[in-house]
Amino acid sequence: MAGHGTDGHPHGADRLCEAGDRVYSRAVRRGRVPRADADAVPCLLELALLHPDPDDMAWLVPTSPQEVMTRLLRGVYDEVSASQRRMGSAVAAFEWYAGLGAQPRHAAVEGTAIRVLDGLSRIQAAMDEATEACRTEVLTVQPGGIRPEHELSEGLHRAMALRARGVRMRDLYTHVARHGQGLLNYLELMGDTVEARTLDEVIDRLILFDRTVAFIPANADRTLALELRHPALVHYLVTVFERLWRLAIPLTAPLPDTGIEGISHRERSIAALLAEGHQDAVIAERLGISVRTCRAHIARLSETLGAASRTQLGVRIAQVGLDGPPRRLTLPGQESRTVR
Repeated sequence: MAGHGTDGHPHGADRLCEAGDRVYSRAVRRGRVPRADADAVPCLLELALLHPDPDDMAWLVPTSPQEVMTRLLRGVYDEVSASQRRMGSAVAAFEWYAGLGAQPRHAAVEGTAIRVLDGLSRIQAAMDEATEACRTEVLTVQPGGIRPEHELSEGLHRAMALRARGVRMRDLYTHVARHGQGLLNYLELMGDTVEARTLDEVIDRLILFDRTVAFIPANADRTLALELRHPALVHYLVTVFERLWRLAIPLTAPLPDTGIEGISHRERSIAALLAEGHQDAVIAERLGISVRTCRAHIARLSETLGAASRTQLGVRIAQVGLDGPPRRLTLPGQESRTVR
């Protein structure tokens, strides 16, 4: 291998030289190639695309394309993460320089109406700042299922600081959150400072302070957030919250009976979403449950309604009125009754 360094093959595994492409392709097709075939393309060994066959060192076997792809994607992810960090630093520097010069009052307001918070530390700092300034009310929407203990612990210091100032809090959760002991412990600790209600499904996470500033996630993994101070946007989000709140059920109140023997409130919610044509994974995400749990409920629905297939289940859901307003119905083996 002497004299065959990477200097002669200045490329990565994502764009092989012509000779390297031929040898690696042949190795993938045949399962291995003679070691001598790689003498002219040492890049394949240096990039770990080929490695010695443990059963016969005179042969080289290829690294699977799937493993190569995983390695490349990991590298791309690292590059993107580094770029995001540099972008965050550039934004922070620009905000600092912008603050050095005098600006008209209207320009300052427009500049802070929507602020992108990049990274958990910046989100945490902005939330702490809003908590410190809050004096009357906090409204939150918490999607998903049972709240993890670490999420409740992360926000506990802010909640305690708000309670100390007499700030009232109203929280919206999915019905599934009722089964989390951590949430029940949190509400017991906070006393009558916090009022909680639940719905079948809620919008994405939302936190509103004093109806003047709101925080919403800006990406799926919640490492980006938007801080909103535009009055029209904040008013719109407050209106959405209040309408959901009126529809929600107090956490201390039982969920309403479906009126159909053998069908739970959650299964009625699943039936309605099935009737809309949603797949299992979408239904599970919207209701804050796992896909496995969702499918178990669907199986029980099929059994209760006497459906032998998914298509037949959809028909039975429509027949008994689980896809629309309450109406008179007759289940197999049961007397006519009104579904509520």
